[in-house]
Amino acid sequence: MNCNTLITMFSRFKIQLKHTKIRPIFVIFFALLASTGFSQIKDSSKTVIYHFQIKEMIAPGAARTVKNAIEAAEKQNADYLIMELNTYGGLVDAADSIRTALITTEIPTISWINNNAASAGALVSIACDSIYMAKGANIGAATVVDGQGKQAPDKYQSYMRSTMRSTAEAQGRDPKIAEAMVDDRIEIDGLTNEGEVITFTTSEAIANNYCEGQADSLDELITKRLGVDDYTVVEHQLSFTDKIIAFLLNPIVSSVLMFMMVGGIWFELQSPGVGFPIAAAIIGAILYFMPLYIEGLAENWEIALFAVGILLLIAEIFIIPGFGIAGILGIIAIFVALTFSLIHNDFFDFSPEGLSVLTMPLIRVMLTFITLIVGSILLAPVLFKNSSFKKLMLQTETSKERGFTVEERILTSLVGKTAVVANELKPMGRIEIDGEYYYARSQTGWVNAGEQVKIIRVDVNNLVVQKI
Repeated sequence: MNCNTLITMFSRFKIQLKHTKIRPIFVIFFALLASTGFSQIKDSSKTVIYHFQIKEMIAPGAARTVKNAIEAAEKQNADYLIMELNTYGGLVDAADSIRTALITTEIPTISWINNNAASAGALVSIACDSIYMAKGANIGAATVVDGQGKQAPDKYQSYMRSTMRSTAEAQGRDPKIAEAMVDDRIEIDGLTNEGEVITFTTSEAIANNYCEGQADSLDELITKRLGVDDYTVVEHQLSFTDKIIAFLLNPIVSSVLMFMMVGGIWFELQSPGVGFPIAAAIIGAILYFMPLYIEGLAENWEIALFAVGILLLIAEIFIIPGFGIAGILGIIAIFVALTFSLIHNDFFDFSPEGLSVLTMPLIRVMLTFITLIVGSILLAPVLFKNSSFKKLMLQTETSKERGFTVEERILTSLVGKTAVVANELKPMGRIEIDGEYYYARSQTGWVNAGEQVKIIRVDVNNLVVQKI
């Protein structure tokens, strides 16, 4: 509603207001309406630019930032949404979430690459309506790689090629060029040879319609490239909660939390009663699943599956003799829950697209388990010998006054002998020597019943054995 409309409306009612007893009410009403109209004219006279930055790895934290920025820009009726980008890439599923959010918003979106938009960064840039690049910037090199930086299998490349191609088509750009940013087998005359993926400089991107122009500052982008002189920039602000969630969603941090969870459970099962490993596992589980659940990554069934896996392990250790189906199912349940909690899914998705986004989560979880197993083998003997670690263990004092007989000399005489495991050592159990049974603790983890062990020392009136 503009000023002339308000004046016309007020004039039409002017004569009627002279002879009515409720004239003051109408006067107040039109005064408020006019002030509202004038304030809208004042606000709408300036172009609103909503600006946010992505200067880290494309991960769930970055996806959260983009989602919140778009929602805030829509609430403020922003005229443009500018994403300032400087990233070497990241996770495919997080990039796909960002891509979808950028394509579906009605606000004109602009990617301003002030340094790098590599890999997943190239995908989210192409998803914007316009791309502008600073001098010396780059875009491209979107080949999918694993945790070691090696090229992932072709089925994952196929999904990325398709996503890049469809995104480019949606924004009116050459889909073959987008595909060639992923696949080094695609040849484009004058641009690339076989064995090379496309990475554009600023001038090359402009020449091939993958950049609308060069802009070395935000002001230059708005005034010279968008042609807007009277504008106001609204900067996206991260709340304290957003910063904490983004920190916890960082792949490195979530991997550490995953290690705390699984490692705490492992060491608690190896030495029941210590206490602090299970406390670390509980804290790790809360900090791991909480941000993933808030962001919609971890579903209820995944958290429930993780809990079931823990219960199965506990049952296997303390209730069911031997290590069998319950223990194996427990490990599988924990592995599946941790893997699927890192991606967007309602349930199992075995489509090519669904399997492709599992690459990085699978690698992260597998590396955690491998590191844990190797670390426990190497560190267990050191920890059990450490005096500080022993103080944390719950130990019962045995003395004659309390009805116990200390047979240290008898136990010491057994050092160096070979025994047979009578009840599985987890790590505590019983061993048999010449028809006599003794309680013993394995120094190197679980030992199955029937296997031979060597007694290496006596520790707090317990035999410490090593698998032969």
